[in-house]
Amino acid sequence: MRILDNRQIDFLAKRKLAMAFSLALIVISLLSFLVRGLSLGIDFTGGTLVEVGYPQAVELAKVRTVLAGAGFSGASVQHFGTPKDVLVRLPPSGNEDSAAALSSKAFAELNRAADGAAELRRVEFVGPQVGDELTEDGGLAMLYVLIGILIYVALRFEYRFALGSVIALIHDVVITVGLFSLFQIEFDLTVLAAVLAVIGYSLNDTIVVFDRIRENFRKMRKGDSEQIINTSLNQTLSRTLVTSGTTLLVLIALFVFGGEIIHGFALALIIGIVIGTYSSIYVASTAVLMLGVSRVDLMPVKKEGADIASDGSQV
Repeated sequence: MRILDNRQIDFLAKRKLAMAFSLALIVISLLSFLVRGLSLGIDFTGGTLVEVGYPQAVELAKVRTVLAGAGFSGASVQHFGTPKDVLVRLPPSGNEDSAAALSSKAFAELNRAADGAAELRRVEFVGPQVGDELTEDGGLAMLYVLIGILIYVALRFEYRFALGSVIALIHDVVITVGLFSLFQIEFDLTVLAAVLAVIGYSLNDTIVVFDRIRENFRKMRKGDSEQIINTSLNQTLSRTLVTSGTTLLVLIALFVFGGEIIHGFALALIIGIVIGTYSSIYVASTAVLMLGVSRVDLMPVKKEGADIASDGSQV
């Protein structure tokens, strides 16, 4: 990467490569979402979730055979953390009373799947109607957040900056959700909350960069738009890296030590912060440059009559 004056990194010199990289990630994410979809958690699909712990490692094929023989043909079975822990999802059926009976019957069959007494860790039930409502409300929440952010940034910045920030936000959300689809990582309410948090984090980082760009356009007398944006990115780089780095340390600790329940939440935030930091530098700034922002667009409007003194004479 080329150095401008032994102190500044020429970020925008690599903007075409960064654009190709971002487009490739977006295309992969969208294709994965259309072909494979999301591995929705029980929060959205509804049904009964049963987590069981065994004293020894258990084979999933044997667990599936036992459940299928008991009439649970639509059950989803997977390891949960270790080969000794098994997570079973049962399709929606009836009301809470029948769900309780269903989970008890499923646990009885799971207890027969391996030698030794199994331990029932947790049971969760979400009705199909509730799951549909959560899916709809979650999608609307994300849409409302994006619309609110568009209005806020449009009022605070020149419209090119507003479009640039929204492009960066859509970029971050599509890639984050796309990676969950690509690797079929469970997408539940905690992950949705993490995605909404990523939107706020990415916007905050982008606004810091845009504030410095706007300030430098008014302050720097020399240099074209590309040079001024590069200078602004270098001036905010240390702040961006320190903020992202310290946040990532906390999230990595949560991911490693927080347990399986919080893995999806921590992973979504880790992906979102890495992508959001990248997009603040390359996507948002490149979008503003491509939209043709210039010093003229950001200079304060001169009020009519500002050069006339109170006595009417010219100053």
